[in-house]
Amino acid sequence: MSGRTHTKRCRILNHSVPAARQHVESLLTEWKLDALIETAALITSEFTTNVVQHARGAGEFFELGVRRRDSVLVVEVSDSFQWRMPALCRPAAEDLGGRGLLLVDALADTWGVRPRDPGKTVWAQLRIRREASPLCRT
Repeated sequence: MSGRTHTKRCRILNHSVPAARQHVESLLTEWKLDALIETAALITSEFTTNVVQHARGAGEFFELGVRRRDSVLVVEVSDSFQWRMPALCRPAAEDLGGRGLLLVDALADTWGVRPRDPGKTVWAQLRIRREASPLCRT
């Protein structure tokens, strides 16, 4: 399969976080990428939570994109909030938040942020590993 792309527009609301996560889970089930579902869903949850927490008032919507290209799955979230680009930081032990991108950094093969007009797109890539299929079934 050379590639698939799916884009969904979502409102910047609290209930959009679990809805986006469930959407990615369903999409990857349909694409037969079951081995990536948990990781992609967690990354989606982190990205969309950041939009809901930090991009309110910068537009009504964000865009969730999922792309499969050869051996890579890309999950990305775009919003119109342009005043602060996400960055990896190390929160203090007593901080209640700020660990989402640390999780993304640990789970994704690579991730980053690119500006757009207006706003930004935060993306993560996951390698699609071919699972060995058994030669004989018992």
